[in-house]
Formats: sequence, C-alpha cells, structure tokens
Amino acid sequence: MTRVFIDGAVGTTGLEIGERLSGREDLTLGTLPDDRRKDADARRAALNDADVVILCLPDDAAREAVALINNPATRVIDASSAHRVADGWTYGFPELGFDVANATRVSNPGCYPTGFLALVAPLVRAGLVPADWPLTVNAVSGYSGGGKALIARFAAEEDLAYRGYGFSLAHKHIPEMQRHAGLTHPPLFAPNVTRAFRGMIVEVPLPIAALPVPPSRDAILGALHATFDAAPLVTVHDDQPDELLLAEHAVPNDRLDLWAFTDSGGTQARLVAMLDNLGKGAAGAAVQNLNLMIGADPMTGLVV
Repeated sequence: MTRVFIDGAVGTTGLEIGERLSGREDLTLGTLPDDRRKDADARRAALNDADVVILCLPDDAAREAVALINNPATRVIDASSAHRVADGWTYGFPELGFDVANATRVSNPGCYPTGFLALVAPLVRAGLVPADWPLTVNAVSGYSGGGKALIARFAAEEDLAYRGYGFSLAHKHIPEMQRHAGLTHPPLFAPNVTRAFRGMIVEVPLPIAALPVPPSRDAILGALHATFDAAPLVTVHDDQPDELLLAEHAVPNDRLDLWAFTDSGGTQARLVAMLDNLGKGAAGAAVQNLNLMIGADPMTGLVV
C-alpha cells in the first residue's frame, strides 16, 4: 500500500488530483486539516511519513516543502513551476522520453508547455525545425488555470470574456519550453484566457517555406506519430477540421490531441494542441506520473 500525501490538497489542482485518486485500493491518501495546513511541524511529519508527496503549492511554498523532507525514501511530484528546469529533477512528461518511473524528484510540466513541447520537441529532435529557429506560441486557456483568484474574478465580473496577459514577455513557463524543446532561443509566448472554466488550445505557427529545409506535412505528422503512437493519452490527428472549439462547461479529461494544419501549397503550418489545462496540463499528469513511479498501470484513475 503506497502512502500518498497531497500538500495543497484544497487548491484547484489538489482537488482534481484527490478526485482521481479517490477509491484507489492500492493507495492511502493523506491530507492535513485546515487548521494544520500551515503548521510546519505537521507538514514536516506528513511529508516524511509519505512514500510519495504531491505538491500543489505556489513556487516558494513548494521549495519550502522540499526542504522539509529529510526521509530519503520519500519521492516527490511537484505540480508547481519551482523545479521544472532545476538540476536533479526529472521532467514529468514521460511521452517525451523522460524516465519518470525511476525518478525520486519529478516536476510536472506546465499546462501551456505540455501543448508546446508535444508539438515542437519531436520536430526539433527529428531535425525538421532547427533548434535556433525563432518560434512563437499562441495559446488560450480556461480561467481555472489562474487558480482561485482568477476563478473568483471571472465569477464576479460577469461581462469578463477575455484576458490577455504575459506582456512582460517573461512568463514563468518560457524556460521549460526552451530547455525541454532543446531550443537556442526562448519562444515568443502569447498566453490568453477565455470564459471557459477548463480547456486549452496551444498553437505554434510555422512558416514552412522559410525553413532551411522545408518539411512536408507528411514529415511533420510522421515525427509526431513516431513520438506518440504508443502513448495512450496522446492522439495525433491526420485530418484538418474546419474549427476547434472550447466549451464553456467542458467535462474533465486527461487527453492530449495534436493537429498539423497546412495550406494547399505546404508553405505554412499551424501546429495545434488541445488539452484540459487541469487534466493532462496538471492533475492528470500528476496522477499519470504517480502511477509510473509506483509501478501501477499508468492509466489508472485517468479520465479519457
């Protein structure tokens, strides 16, 4: 029986993880009552008593939690962005070849980077997109990605339909996008939020004709298929639908869907990923990584 402790279980991601783990007979799930959540001694005991800790905390609190762990047997999954480019941490995107199963410290990918990396990393690795190419990424997410504060804001401001942000061009997701795609330069990232609770579309425009060796659509799809065809949560679509939609009240899912749209001449492409920002972009990824770390079926508890 694996003992799992969720530190930050009352946050948006923590609640979703708890729902996916509820009813599991191979786990015992531990949390702290509200009056002890910020008690350092209680947290230290809970962290060190667990076989696996899942951190659903702000970055500074996640670093603090890791510092409280002195039991070498305790393994950690961090859902914050605190350790996504940190030495000694395994990036929690197993479909891209990261060895999550044998890791002691796993950093969950960010929701936007999950879509970006799924589209870009296979193409860079295959030599279809140069590592020094100036990439851009445009994305729109449901407002749950902003946590309780943004959820409350959308609830209070009934006419709020769209939020553009990240205009400092220093979004915290950019370093992991650059590192784990193997890019020379950071991508130009344009994140946005819409009036949908959950869901996300991530798009990478690609001027195929401008690349040193322009790849065909078949080559792009081939690289994506080679990377993900054995991955049960990821689907590479060969079709080019006329539209992709986010529903305002979508149900949870842990899938990742990928498309490569090109014009008739094959000179331009729009690479598109669709996922649930709270699913494969957060809680679903954490549960998938937990399953791999404890030797369970990776799909256990996931919503497909």
